[in-house]
Amino acid sequence: MVPEIDQQSFAEAHATGALVVDVRNRGEYRAGHVPGARSAPLPDLPLVLAELPKDRPVHVICQSGGRSAQATALLRDLGYDAHSVSGGTAAWIDAGRVAATGDEPGTSTASTAPAAPATAEETR
Repeated sequence: MVPEIDQQSFAEAHATGALVVDVRNRGEYRAGHVPGARSAPLPDLPLVLAELPKDRPVHVICQSGGRSAQATALLRDLGYDAHSVSGGTAAWIDAGRVAATGDEPGTSTASTAPAAPATAEETR
């Protein structure tokens, strides 16, 4: 079973500088993500492993929890203290928490309204 962190506990960890890895595709990430989250789409995750610390928790998030569970299982198998964020970015935004937009992790606030689905071009 993949360890999960609930939204409230995740929000508390986030407020204290938690490491967050967003495994959604780039178009989804651009449309709205947890501020400070690093983009590492699930297919590209093996390419960034060397950049992730093993000495602190890694909070893995996607849209609703499916891809983050897969990524968390992979990371845990490789010795990372990884936890899947229950409910994902959708639950983060639905709770009225701020989201950042664009290609950078960002710390600025953005609209928390649900984002339009990414087009095929945006997901590349």
